[in-house]
Amino acid sequence: MKIIVGIPAFNEEKNIAVLIIQLKKIADKIIVCNDGSTDLTSKIAEELGATMINHEKNLGYGAAIRSIFLKSKDLGGDILVTFDADGQHRIEDINRVINPIINGESDLVIGSRFLDESAKEVPRYRKAGIKLITKITNVTIKKQLTDSQSGFRAYSKKVLNELNPSELGMGISTEILIKASAKNFRISEVPIKIVYDGDTSTHNPISHGSSVLLSTIKFTSIEHPLKFYGIPSMIFFVIGLLFTSLSIEYYADIGRLNTNLTLIGAGSILIAVVLLLTGILLYSLVSVVREKN
Repeated sequence: MKIIVGIPAFNEEKNIAVLIIQLKKIADKIIVCNDGSTDLTSKIAEELGATMINHEKNLGYGAAIRSIFLKSKDLGGDILVTFDADGQHRIEDINRVINPIINGESDLVIGSRFLDESAKEVPRYRKAGIKLITKITNVTIKKQLTDSQSGFRAYSKKVLNELNPSELGMGISTEILIKASAKNFRISEVPIKIVYDGDTSTHNPISHGSSVLLSTIKFTSIEHPLKFYGIPSMIFFVIGLLFTSLSIEYYADIGRLNTNLTLIGAGSILIAVVLLLTGILLYSLVSVVREKN
């Protein structure tokens, strides 16, 4: 199998050379997406023989992963491994991540930081944030994961050919999982060890969390529109019926309408109808688009 390792990199001149030299022992091809670096990241990687993708400006983690996906398709890779450039991932864990695909057991494998003692190395605030985001992600997919935000992943050729990520930010990790689950790809996790030399993350935890949450909402509404809009619609419909009933009782007892009860009842039912129609229309639109593709 042709194994490609894709590395999203932004100002990683201190780490990129050692990383590429070590990866050459395992990978058939190394792709480095230089996401608008202002240092020597691109020059070093190119001199060491990596296949380069150069973004003129910093577009974000998602844009880098998307470019790596597209390049891997062009190169005809059988397995794509995405690997962070900051030195936190270990080269020796690559075999552990790709083996389920080689053995025909999985289509997408996540290197999880929470399946062994490696979890102790994750800073507490990051651990809490990752677990929260993972719980939200698990609601939208068929697989219960422990680490939905891990950037250390392996993708089969089938996944590369059928998935088209579009997110530019950190939400791409969740987008890929939602789309992969919708296509019934087999998703699994394997334990990996991480090396934290302090907290080297360059991502603001608040912006990261917001990006992932918005992506989860967006892609859930696209992949499961009837569930996404239908459940709130039913809730508003029940609320509307309750307040309408109270309004009718009030009118029967007092002889006039209670403005507040009537407005809440009518407004809730109106919102319920709008949400239901939105879900039906979006479901129909998505179905038509999928049939054309």
